[in-house]
Amino acid sequence: MKQLFALLTLTAILTTAAAQQKQPNIILILVDDMGYADLGAYGSEIHTPHLDRLAQEGLRLKEFYNNAICAPTRASLLTGQYQHKAGVGYFDVNLGLPAYQGFLNRESLTLAEVLKTAGYSTLMSGKWHVGNDSLSWPNQRGFEKYYGVIGGGADYFDAKPLPLGGGQYPVLLVENNKRLHPADNSYYFTDEIANHAVQYLDEQNHSNKPFFLYLAFNAPHWPLQALPEDIARYRGKYDIGWDSLRRQRLTRQAELGLLSPQQTVAARDEEVPEWNSLTYDEKQLWKAKMEVYAAMVDRMDQGVGKVLDKVKALKKDDNTLVIFISDNGAPAEDVAHWGRKAARNTGPVGTAGSFESQGKNWSFVSNTPFRSFKSFMYEGGISSPFIAWFPRHIKAGSIAQGTAHLIDLAPTFYELAGVKYPAEYRHVATNALPGKSLVRLLFEGTPLNRPEPVFWERAGNRAVRKGKWKLVSAYPQYRWELYDLDKDRGETNDVAAANTQVVNELSAAYFEWAKKTGVVEFDRIKPASIFDKTPAKKTGN
Repeated sequence: MKQLFALLTLTAILTTAAAQQKQPNIILILVDDMGYADLGAYGSEIHTPHLDRLAQEGLRLKEFYNNAICAPTRASLLTGQYQHKAGVGYFDVNLGLPAYQGFLNRESLTLAEVLKTAGYSTLMSGKWHVGNDSLSWPNQRGFEKYYGVIGGGADYFDAKPLPLGGGQYPVLLVENNKRLHPADNSYYFTDEIANHAVQYLDEQNHSNKPFFLYLAFNAPHWPLQALPEDIARYRGKYDIGWDSLRRQRLTRQAELGLLSPQQTVAARDEEVPEWNSLTYDEKQLWKAKMEVYAAMVDRMDQGVGKVLDKVKALKKDDNTLVIFISDNGAPAEDVAHWGRKAARNTGPVGTAGSFESQGKNWSFVSNTPFRSFKSFMYEGGISSPFIAWFPRHIKAGSIAQGTAHLIDLAPTFYELAGVKYPAEYRHVATNALPGKSLVRLLFEGTPLNRPEPVFWERAGNRAVRKGKWKLVSAYPQYRWELYDLDKDRGETNDVAAANTQVVNELSAAYFEWAKKTGVVEFDRIKPASIFDKTPAKKTGN
């Protein structure tokens, strides 16, 4: 009897191991504040050979959507929920309502929590930004190993508080729940994120499990700080200015097949001056900003290369899916020059003392060919590059329309892992997943079937996407605009007046979704600033 029991136990172990061997490893790469057009594979002149290789050997989507800003994007990405349903409707601050509590709720399971039930090792390196309290840190939400910053950002050469909004934004650099205090100028943060990911892959290799690695780079989020050798590669590269550079990127996007001839291109933002209208000194500052920004993207790509090299050295590259996206469009904010409460600037652009950002002028290029910036629901705010790579499973050199969203990644990963999303987890009923699996889109080229719309709301900015139609409004006007994205993804021609039935249908769907998801009018909860944790006095019902 003992021999039979031992044989059955061994069979079960071998069966489990065989099943796990078939499960793909998953690497999810997220970058911060990088526009749609900032990779070579999406039209950029920036040196990104590792990500460009993944694009050439894999698939790119023309249309993949994020949530326009850091924390709400991460909430949806990690849980597969609309951000309000996950508890991060505004930012990582508590505004007094469940949909705006500022950290992931227990009803919304993370990718790590679910994939662990399927036998995965769960690893993370980088920016968290979906819960500051230690009960909501990565190790408490399913990740077995974690290194990175808990909040919204950090300097790249030290872990001192960030000078923002007239105050000091705390920086919590943590590894596996232990606070770290590295010496100033002893590291470069982008390198540390990549190096810890490589270390965790090495350590995980001793197990027989598949792995899930969430690699969340802080780059190229401001402050603009880079290594001298990377900056040197771009000296003089941006002397041509943003007008000429944007034209070059548009040409490359057309050559790559990402921009069709019939598609519109967004008009110049009215606050972006012509390059040749600047003084000599102004040009020197702006050129330096873009040189450093490019260097930061370049170093991030080098970090991706380190991780890919490690996966290959471990002989796991043939069974690894890699997904790459950005958390929002390039930003409009100019943090070093926000008037009286601006961040201090104690060194040249690129150095540890710099607190410059690329600002609207270069972000308009980063978001080519789209309109607007981070925080807004126009295409420039919510459009991300999307690369999927899986050797012998995804057709090399593919480009698809896509029209996918962050909420679609969780069901995709769960289908590939062979895990059923639980209706209950640790005695808590879970929120159902609203997204659609992208497996057939990625592996068979089948268009994504999505009969229901996709919705957005953040800080009063709203949008709905259904088929070719996009309904959008910018706070505080609350006026609906309608665009036909099949031919006007530049959002140049508002056709709301000529299509009132479409506007009525999509707006009704929006308000139904808002009620179901916990969205409230922004004026009821609006804080004094993004760094203020006190909600506004509520009015109305």
